[in-house]
Amino acid sequence: MMVEVVVATSIILISVLASMSVVQKSIVVSRQSLHTTQAAFLLEEGAEAVRINRDNSWTDISNLTNGTSYYPTFSSGSWVLFASPTTIGIFTRTVTIQNVNRNVSTGDIASSGTNDPGTKLVTVNVSWKEGANTITKTLSFYIADIFS
Repeated sequence: MMVEVVVATSIILISVLASMSVVQKSIVVSRQSLHTTQAAFLLEEGAEAVRINRDNSWTDISNLTNGTSYYPTFSSGSWVLFASPTTIGIFTRTVTIQNVNRNVSTGDIASSGTNDPGTKLVTVNVSWKEGANTITKTLSFYIADIFS
């Protein structure tokens, strides 16, 4: 009788511990999924902030320093790219602008060639800490002065 109680208790204990492990892992995966989804929305919002700045005035984009990290912030009813770091909850979002070169003969974007002042490469990064790791998601796109 005593052996049966010990075996039954062991089986119940192992089942409870296994269930708790599965629940804990599902909570971690769920949290990671939530953060990844939020980061995707922040990436898109950062891209839209740059497009709005372009639509307001191309000089808002062309006067930015190449390779410098800017932080999009909604201030006074408009998007502004500040040089001082800002965070959104656990996330840090940065925007960098790079010059674009074009092949003189084809007009295609190339690694070497003539600088095209009417086109910029925009890179939006969103990073956050996930446990001991820093996760970074990136969105890169070209933006052009379409209103001149």
